[in-house]
Amino acid sequence: MAPILHRDTVSGMTTPHIRPARPEDAAALARLDRDTWSPLHAVQPRPQPPYDPFFDSTHRPGDFLVAEAEDGRPDGYLRLVPPTRLACNRHVRQIQGLAVAERARGRGIARALLRAAFEEAARQGATRVTLRVLGHNKPARRLYASEGFVVEGVLPGEFFLDGRYVDDVLMGRVLA
Repeated sequence: MAPILHRDTVSGMTTPHIRPARPEDAAALARLDRDTWSPLHAVQPRPQPPYDPFFDSTHRPGDFLVAEAEDGRPDGYLRLVPPTRLACNRHVRQIQGLAVAERARGRGIARALLRAAFEEAARQGATRVTLRVLGHNKPARRLYASEGFVVEGVLPGEFFLDGRYVDDVLMGRVLA
């Protein structure tokens, strides 16, 4: 992944510094991932020790963009990968994870990560970006819609979480 460094202003707000993840980010990103776990977006139970490694053979540092705070700590991350290994699907990238630290919320970090992902996907030759979001995660759905994603499908009651059925919402957007 090529470096994506944003320090300009958009609408009077400073855009967060976005960069590709590095292997040495593993511990901080794992901690961020555990700290941001929520039934609003998680389909798996809260992680318990011993924790799996953050990076592994299918979750490589090159798949992640990191929003970096002034002190160098990660304020958030986004995972961007091809949805399949099929050649006929090579033009699509899928967001398979987005997290923002509680201390950094409300500062446009998720939006900056999404926009950096669009740039990176286009750089990789993609023409579409897709994602999946739980139906009850209204804040995330609003954010995605505001960044051009549209609902392309719904799997009703796909997950049984906390005693209720939850839809799996498939969203996508075309890259300009």
